[in-house]
Amino acid sequence: MNQPSVLMDLSGRVLLGLYFLVPGVMKITGFAGMQAYMSQHGVPLVTPLLLLTIVLQIGGGLALIAGWQTRIVAFLLAGLVLLICVFMHDFWNHYEGGSQAHEMQNFIKNLGIFAGLLILAARGAPRASVDALRGPSHSRGV
Repeated sequence: MNQPSVLMDLSGRVLLGLYFLVPGVMKITGFAGMQAYMSQHGVPLVTPLLLLTIVLQIGGGLALIAGWQTRIVAFLLAGLVLLICVFMHDFWNHYEGGSQAHEMQNFIKNLGIFAGLLILAARGAPRASVDALRGPSHSRGV
């Protein structure tokens, strides 16, 4: 892999990691507001699922940034994104004070994030990662 490819690989992985890490931290500081938002969307077991989401977003974000267990973490986060699309950005429903256009935009944006995570789950983090330091079986998932 040439130098620009390594930098693009690392940059993409770090940015995807930040996409989860920052909102995970924000969910802690805005816990009550997120509980209300989840309740409005009919999510069951709001508090335990919110706590699980926070752990997955912060832990998964940090793992992607470091390139640790990249394939597994990317696959788990892809599942999380898909669930968030269906339950939280359900533009086909109308909510008081909500915007269907905004939810559709978030739904489609999350499908792009989902696609990126699937690619990362398929190929792993071959360079500039903890997985690469641990050897080819960890970076490629072989």
